[in-house]
Amino acid sequence: MASDLQRRKTSIVFTAMDVNRDGFLERADFEALTDRWVGIRGETGADRLREIMMGWWDAVHTASAKNGDQKVTLDEVMTAVDTLGGMLDRVAATAESMFEAVDQDGDGRISPTEYGRMIHGWTGADTPTNDAFTRLDLDGDGWIGTSEFVRHWVEFWVGDDADAPGTHLFGAVPAPGPRPGGGA
Repeated sequence: MASDLQRRKTSIVFTAMDVNRDGFLERADFEALTDRWVGIRGETGADRLREIMMGWWDAVHTASAKNGDQKVTLDEVMTAVDTLGGMLDRVAATAESMFEAVDQDGDGRISPTEYGRMIHGWTGADTPTNDAFTRLDLDGDGWIGTSEFVRHWVEFWVGDDADAPGTHLFGAVPAPGPRPGGGA
C-alpha cells in the first residue's frame, strides 16, 4: 500500500493533470495537458510530445480504470503507483521519455528555463522554480542531466524519503494532514 508521502506526491501530479478539476482523469484532460505543453514548447517536437503524453493516458487508464468507465480516480492511480516499485525499468524509461519532452533544445540537459517550462506545463501556473531546480541539480553544474532526472523521477514515483530531492520534482509536497485519533 502506498504511503502517505507517496499519496501526497501523487496528488500534486493528479491535480495538475485534472485540467477540468472534476476529480477524475479522462482522455480530455490529457489532451488539454498536451495542448498546454505544446503551447509552451512550440511546434518543434510537438508530434513526439503528443505521443509521449497520450501514451501516459493509455498507460494510466489501462493500469487504473478497471471498471471501464473511462475515468481514473486518485485512488485508482494510487493502486497503479503501488506496483511501480516492481517495474523500475519502466519507471526509468518513462523518465527518459519525460526528459526528452522537457529538453526542448535537445542538448541532453535541462536548463533552469526548461525546468520552469515543465512545471508550468504541468500546473498551468507560473511558479517560482529556482529553489527546486537548485535542489535537483545534484552536481551544481547549472543543469539537470539525464541520469539526475531519471534518479529524481524514480524517487518521486517510488521513493518514500521526504528529504530526497526527487520528492520535490513537481514542486513542494504538502505537509501531512492530521492522523486518525488526533495529533499531527
